[in-house]
Amino acid sequence: MINPLKLQEMLSQANQMQEEVQRKLAQTVVEASSGGGAVTASMNGKKQLLKIRIDPSAVASLSGEHPDVEMLEDLVVAAVNEAGRKAEEAIQSSVQGVLGGLKLPGIG
Repeated sequence: MINPLKLQEMLSQANQMQEEVQRKLAQTVVEASSGGGAVTASMNGKKQLLKIRIDPSAVASLSGEHPDVEMLEDLVVAAVNEAGRKAEEAIQSSVQGVLGGLKLPGIG
């Protein structure tokens, strides 16, 4: 038979772990760039885009008769996608760290 007090204690610990992971993820910031640093995206561990930085030289190349806006758009997408991959790695690392290497189905 399952001890209700023990179950409640386990649920409380699980909630504390979840809160700790969420706190860590909010504080984790990853950066990724594309185009040799022309575009840099910053994202937190919750996969929220925090900042896009575009090098002025990338914008300067947009002046002229036929600006290559599409290239700049592609660089932004590439930087954001790479930041998302790095954030996912941070998420996995954070979850595994809190669980202490436990192998639970559907996690990690």
